Amino acid sequence: MSIEVRKVIKLYGRQRALDDVSFEIKPGEIVGLLGPNGAGKSTLMKIITCFIPPTEGEVSVCGHDIFEESLQVREKVGYLPEHNPLYLEMYVREYLEFIAGIHKIKGNIKERVAEMIELTGLALEQKKKIGALSKGYRQRVGLAQALIHDPEVLILDEPTSGLDPNQIHEIRNLIRSIGTKKTIMLSTHIMQEVEAICDRAIIIHKGKIVADDATRNLAGTVRNKNRITVEFSGKITKEDLKHLSGISSLDQLNPNTWVIETEASRDIREDLFKLAVNKDSGILSLNKEELRLEEVFQILTQN
Repeated sequence: MSIEVRKVIKLYGRQRALDDVSFEIKPGEIVGLLGPNGAGKSTLMKIITCFIPPTEGEVSVCGHDIFEESLQVREKVGYLPEHNPLYLEMYVREYLEFIAGIHKIKGNIKERVAEMIELTGLALEQKKKIGALSKGYRQRVGLAQALIHDPEVLILDEPTSGLDPNQIHEIRNLIRSIGTKKTIMLSTHIMQEVEAICDRAIIIHKGKIVADDATRNLAGTVRNKNRITVEFSGKITKEDLKHLSGISSLDQLNPNTWVIETEASRDIREDLFKLAVNKDSGILSLNKEELRLEEVFQILTQN
């Protein structure tokens, strides 16, 4: 596993910032860490990256324990904190060469810096001071420094916070391309970002994990039924529909339109098409209602 978190508790005085948190992230996964402000996301990321220790529990990154082998963990991890700490008086290339030196990168440092500048789209800005860059380009510099030592795991805390829509789109595409080769955990408040980038989402609320699944499966966490709205071109009666197995409720919106509920494990769309054919009818529209990730998040974190 790239990341293993087992029964982690973090106390600040009497406050439990993290409460018995456990999960695993496999190599090559892109995982979104979601939660309201104060849920414990940044605390968890700081623990994984060895910035702060947990009060209880175990964490390992690429097989290295954060207590016993913290230097090896740091070698394997690239970290972009929420508040991107940069030396604003340094030039972009100068700063990346400085970071490369800290990591004691083997080989030609200038070539590695040039590679990161190309990867993160900083070519036109590389001769500027960091303080003169827009926030979007500063985030690119932060990503470049997180990647310069070629880590196996990338931890990104609010990587698109404060960016304009064009910058967000560019950073998302960059993260997605990087994710083909690395394990990535990112925290965000933007649900569309998780849907666009992540394979999986972990939702944390008041220090506890309340959901952990593939993004496409999270709706089943809060709702155990499918809801389908179907409009037939001909007359289909309630008795006709009742003959289909797995239907838990029927609601007729107009003479030819029905709202049908089934158990989450039952998909009757194929049966509806067969019924329409048998009754010499067509289907004008068929919509399977899906809960959006934003709705799932609100339901799981509203209390």
